Amino acid sequence: MNNKIIIINGPNLNLLGEREQSQYGSISFDKLQENCLKKSKELDLEVKFAQSNIEGELVNIIQDSRNKFDGIIINAAAFTHTSVAIRDALDVYKKPIIELHISNIYKREEFRQKSLISDIVTGGIFGLGTDGYILAIISMHKLLKNEN
Repeated sequence: MNNKIIIINGPNLNLLGEREQSQYGSISFDKLQENCLKKSKELDLEVKFAQSNIEGELVNIIQDSRNKFDGIIINAAAFTHTSVAIRDALDVYKKPIIELHISNIYKREEFRQKSLISDIVTGGIFGLGTDGYILAIISMHKLLKNEN
């Protein structure tokens, strides 16, 4: 079974627990990573957690993932709405991709309601808080086992 995935996080997600708790909850980024690694271990998935506030670094991470990982879970954060470069990098990745957002972007400001990546990913999870990461890991596990 393919079992290597990467969870890619975009700008400001390193500030989870400190910023807009009404939108993003009170869990810290480190605790979120700990929870994800625990769930991944239960499912026998090898997971790398990555975060950057810099668009080009995220593009490099996605490009490097093509030959290293069997699936991508991505919370592109604000770059979801603005980055054609991230979209293009994801479009070259021909394996399962799950788009993830802690808040429901479709219930937020108008400029956040457009995702440039939704039409090229395998599926998406929106508005379920940080539990969405756990659901994405479970879903990716099923995708990699061809159970979805």
